[in-house]
Amino acid sequence: MDELRGDQASWAFDSEIVRVRFETKGWFKSPLFKLLGTLELPVGAIREVDFRPGAGRKKGWVLQLRLHDRMDPYAAVGAMLDEKYQPFRLTGPAKTELVAEYLVDQLRFAAEQAGPPDPATVLSLVPSTPLHVLTSEGTARFEADRLSLVWSGTYASGYKKKKQRREFELSEIAHMEWAPVDEWGWGFVRVVTRGRAADAKPKNDLNVLRAGEEGNEIQQAFLLAATVTAHRWARDVRPRPALGAGGTEVEEGAKPGFDDPEWWKETARNAVDVLRGPRISFHLPGSGGRDATVEEDGDAGSAIAAGEDTEPAPAPRGTGADTAWIFEQIERLGDLHAKGLLTDEEFGTKKAELLDRI
Repeated sequence: MDELRGDQASWAFDSEIVRVRFETKGWFKSPLFKLLGTLELPVGAIREVDFRPGAGRKKGWVLQLRLHDRMDPYAAVGAMLDEKYQPFRLTGPAKTELVAEYLVDQLRFAAEQAGPPDPATVLSLVPSTPLHVLTSEGTARFEADRLSLVWSGTYASGYKKKKQRREFELSEIAHMEWAPVDEWGWGFVRVVTRGRAADAKPKNDLNVLRAGEEGNEIQQAFLLAATVTAHRWARDVRPRPALGAGGTEVEEGAKPGFDDPEWWKETARNAVDVLRGPRISFHLPGSGGRDATVEEDGDAGSAIAAGEDTEPAPAPRGTGADTAWIFEQIERLGDLHAKGLLTDEEFGTKKAELLDRI
């Protein structure tokens, strides 16, 4: 097993895994690295190996691993993180440059040979759940599919203490934000949800848990943001059965709805299928000339049973009920087209087909 010792960590490589063991001894070591301890990075997650000899302190070297899409939650939430605290960055002295260059060649070759990473790989790069975070303002608890914020700390505002807590389902979280400690001594982690505006002041924002500069509060908040992000990514690619009627079994715990892109896609497909299918109309006694409509493969018995003398007949073109139904379907298609779920061509084709029936 090849090993490279750097300023922040030791990297050991065995052709499939890069084992990162952070240096944690000494008061000057990063609290973030102390919280992480060790990481095991599958080679398949590596997209690029960036090695810069002489770019470091005292002409030392700098090694940076760049991961595939949705494989590095630390980079996703750590845009404001000092680069020297990035987990997949390593620096070292000029005297070990040849050793570093040898490992870089090995890493590049292995990464090129590896296949695409399993989307669930990202979960192995963050702390396990349940994850607990404690700050001067309160606590957070993340349990893989639910995040809870509780404002019970000494520095929580009166408004937050009155509200006490807020819970978020993983499915409603759009993304996580993290900010380091500012000149006032506060940083924070923010939960950004779909359809809910954020308060401009973190002190009273019920989507925010603030963290002070004492101890490792802000680093805990950073790990919370990265962990929730990793679980969001893994959830987004988790296979789910098709939605809709017809006895389709829905995965346990899945709650498809307006916030679910798959729900909208399936709605669009169902709408197009309805428009493709032929329709049969029945004139029912006492209906005032209105038509009762059923699908061709539906159960027409209930419609016919409404009167023995009723005989099925195709609806004449241009009848009021049929025209109203057509315009209703055009409106539905317009909504789906506005949401981007139908292309201009698909919308135009289906609209023309409907108008031809009038």
